Formats: sequence, C-alpha cells, structure tokens
Amino acid sequence: MKANAKKIAAVPSAFAGRVDAIDWAATEGELDAQGCAVLKRLLTADECRALAALYPDDTRFRSRIVMGRHGFGRGEYKYFSYPLPGLIAELRPALYARLTGIANRWNQTMGIDIRYPLAHEAFLKRCHEAGQVRPTPLLLRYGAGDYNCLHQDLYGEHVFPLQVAILLSEPGRDFTGGEFVLTEQRPRMQSRPEVVPLAQGDAVAFAVHHRPVQGTRGFYRVNLRHGVSRIRSGHRHTVGVIFHDAK
Repeated sequence: MKANAKKIAAVPSAFAGRVDAIDWAATEGELDAQGCAVLKRLLTADECRALAALYPDDTRFRSRIVMGRHGFGRGEYKYFSYPLPGLIAELRPALYARLTGIANRWNQTMGIDIRYPLAHEAFLKRCHEAGQVRPTPLLLRYGAGDYNCLHQDLYGEHVFPLQVAILLSEPGRDFTGGEFVLTEQRPRMQSRPEVVPLAQGDAVAFAVHHRPVQGTRGFYRVNLRHGVSRIRSGHRHTVGVIFHDAK
C-alpha cells in the first residue's frame, strides 16, 4: 500500500501538459452536441492500477458509502479526504481550467448569472466560504451485479456544471458490463439515453445537471443524469473528479 501511495505522489510535472494536449476544440464540440465527451488515455495503466489499489486504505478517505443502504444502486464508493492523492490534486485544477470557458458560456446561454473563475483554487474558496468544505473526488468499486442509479452530483449551493469520471479497470479483462450511461430529459419529449464506451485510462467529461440545446426558437435547457449499468462479471473501479466541494 505504501508503495502505491508513493507511486501516485510522484506525479510528473508534465501531467498538466497531458491535459493541455487534449483536443479541446473537439471536446467542446462533443459537450455542446451530446452533453459528454471522451478524453482518451488520460491516465496510464500503471496510474489506473495505483489509484484503484488505494481503495482498502481508509486513511485516504473521509467517508464510505454503501449504495444499497441509500437506494443509490449496488456497490460502494469512498470520498477522498484532503490532501488528495498527488495525481488527483494536479488533475482537478488542470481539467477545471480547461472546462471553465465551456461552463461560463453554457451559463450565459441559459441566462444563468453565475460565472466561474479561471483558477480552481478561487472557485474552492467560494465553496468553502459558503460552508462547502468537504472534498468530493471519489473512488468507486463495483462487483458482479452492482450498478449505479441515475443521479446528479450537486452537494450544495455552489455547483460547477461539468465533471469527469475516469475508468481505472480494463473492460473485458477486469469486468464485463458496467457501461457509463447518461440520460437527457428534454421538454415535452421522451428522455434520450447515451451509452459511453470507455477503455482503461479513458475519462468522460459530462454535464452535472443541465446544459443548453439549440432549438428552433433559440436555446432551451435540458436536464441530465448519469449512472452505470449492471456489472456482469469481475470488478470495476472508477475515479470521479467533481470540482465543487460538499456541505
């Protein structure tokens, strides 16, 4: 366990450069069109295994949630405590900085007055001043038969409208089933589902709550929820990177 912790802490400074190297123009287009976008090979296989190996170490986490006890589905997850593992601590602000422009444009389009500062530290200060001081990045673990019901990760008054989930396990080898699912509830229409295939180390950026959609009479707001379909076999680990903290 200590070896894995050291491995994560020794994150190269080039990691932020890996985030910058993503085709953000294409990512923005996918988020506008679908409400989600895949970030290919965000983490290496070694980084994925090292993060997943943290799950048994309770000293890394502030709380453990067993989904079945709360009607959330089946499986469990743990919220990291501060300080976050080095990899996540670097990843969170790097991704936030790239998503802020999209978040601000979406709010402007939807007539929402809230704007987000470029630096994640400044946004966290806003959260903490409002009493949202508990870290929200989390590590999820699923086994055969487990699933995650459709939901939204809101946690308080201050909500950043985009978040990222990273698949740490390898589909077909570590588990089967367990697809990431996004649903979009459109006014006066049936809900639209989106199943997002991911490989180990891939991330999906997606809307937390709502997003703007172009209609014949201008933009309108749609509501989104996300979840994970039933695991058919094996075990699946995922990291969730949420940019606002919780009350």
